[in-house]
Amino acid sequence: MGGHRFKPEKASKLLDPKRYELLQPEKMVREFGIQKEDMVADLGAGNGFFTLPMALYAKKVFAVDIEPKMLELLKERASEQGIENVQLIESDLDHIRLEDDSVDKALAAFVLHEVPNLERTLTEIKRILKPNGTLLIIEWEAVESEMGPPIHERIASDVLAAKAKEHGFTVEMIHPHPSFYVLVAK
Repeated sequence: MGGHRFKPEKASKLLDPKRYELLQPEKMVREFGIQKEDMVADLGAGNGFFTLPMALYAKKVFAVDIEPKMLELLKERASEQGIENVQLIESDLDHIRLEDDSVDKALAAFVLHEVPNLERTLTEIKRILKPNGTLLIIEWEAVESEMGPPIHERIASDVLAAKAKEHGFTVEMIHPHPSFYVLVAK
């Protein structure tokens, strides 16, 4: 955990057709159950792989990323697609620049293995979620696979589930593919 940060120079990898085929962001977003009145945070938004599909359903998406270059790429993609309900927020995940109880749903997709302090990040996510809010975590399973970070940087699903429970979340685990998992935390 807390390994390297994703390099903006590799941003195009995030939009690789193989990645779309594997992760099916539109389908995943639909299953997340975002409503038109929902305020949603995409934590570690990158260049908008999940942000833009979520924006089609949500009232507003806060695209949170520590890297200004990634947010600039997201801004360009949103503009090209005519999406106007995305607010860019340059922030780390240890001190998320959002108000307490400000989001109905939060997504942390393939980012928690990069944070320097997982405990602090989970505390921050809980702080920004409204009561009865939902956190959707998508992470690489701790197995070798063609995509994703080296195995030593991954967080095993059982470890992350236990950490989420320690922070007061109830957890549902889904394994749509051997190389990654989805954790729904409420």
